[in-house]
Amino acid sequence: MRDSSPVPPRAAPLSRRAALGLAVAVPLAAASPASAATPVIGGERLARAGVQVRGAAGLPKRLTARSWLVADHESGEVLASYHAHTNLAPASTLKMLFADTVLKNFERTERHRVTDADLADIPSGSSMVGVKPGITYTVEQLWLGVFLRSGNDAVHVLSHMNGGLARTVAQMQAKAQDLQALDTHVVSPDGFDHKGQVSSAYDLTLFARHGLADADFRAYCHTKTANFPAGGKKTFQIQNTDRLLTGAWGVPTYDGLIGVKNGYTSNAGNTFTGAATRGGRTLLVTVMHPKSGGSGVYEETAALLDWGFKEGAKVQSVGTLVDPLSEGGASAAPTRRAAKAAAGAPAAATGGDSSSWGLVGGAGGAVALLAGGAYAWRRRRRAVGDEAPEEHQDRQDGQDRQGQRGRRQG
Repeated sequence: MRDSSPVPPRAAPLSRRAALGLAVAVPLAAASPASAATPVIGGERLARAGVQVRGAAGLPKRLTARSWLVADHESGEVLASYHAHTNLAPASTLKMLFADTVLKNFERTERHRVTDADLADIPSGSSMVGVKPGITYTVEQLWLGVFLRSGNDAVHVLSHMNGGLARTVAQMQAKAQDLQALDTHVVSPDGFDHKGQVSSAYDLTLFARHGLADADFRAYCHTKTANFPAGGKKTFQIQNTDRLLTGAWGVPTYDGLIGVKNGYTSNAGNTFTGAATRGGRTLLVTVMHPKSGGSGVYEETAALLDWGFKEGAKVQSVGTLVDPLSEGGASAAPTRRAAKAAAGAPAAATGGDSSSWGLVGGAGGAVALLAGGAYAWRRRRRAVGDEAPEEHQDRQDGQDRQGQRGRRQG
């Protein structure tokens, strides 16, 4: 049965009484600075500005990304990072979280006949694999459409199968909380630009690491081409838009590459999380928003992977990829709270963080909660103002659409 409940509303505007209360509470909170020892997810160095690396040199020159991270898949050690917890629009890399959340809800062989309603709410300008109403698809085919062509049509069909968009978004946010990806705020399951939808290089790397532990996830993101139903007995070929995997557009394939997921919108720019194995070691690299368009995100990812495989044995960890709470991971405070405390600001959740705050007894606890609410409210307004309107977005992953149109087959 399809979930017909509306998407959870945004936080309501502050009432006059609440605003007056905050006006009193904030100066009181500022007068009592929070402890600088409050932990940051993955380690306090990941909250610092600038490049974070210890014990090794030779990082690639001319890295232009606004945020990046290199980590060891097995140990979770972060080998180097740059603004790892900066909130940025994720584009289709958010589909990794969608897969982490929904992939195990259906058997690969389950079949679904697509209806007009399944495709009615896809944002204009979305990347599409070519799902058509009236055609029956297996779940495996739909996931190939998600991973290879970043198809928002396939994402929406799977979301409706999962009980609806609102239910899927809520589950994704809950999954992010369990993974301790507290920089991430989910608005849509497909990663298309929406106001307030953000993630970070750290969180995207968590999504990839968790996903790669699943054999289906790993197989899908490593698939280069597949035949996709076109109706009747006809199919057309789809190709993975990950250029490091396929070598498309003149990008050399990366030796040992596993996957994982790329993305592009006019607001997010290029984003990519890649994983590769060499010499028995698997590294994860996330690159977000490089200045160079087109293949730049792949070139910077490849350069960071090369550095990690060459210098990784010399590196001292600057942080760690934490384990999910459901798998025994130790709970940590919301991202960058320590950095805010060090600056003399009240500790607060990051923008879009929907984690619940425990009730703190006494007047001091109430002041801290109000102060945190004031900061989060101001930060949310800034995040919303920085996002480009949805109607101005280009086709998602549009840098790959030319020359990769489906080849019809009998």
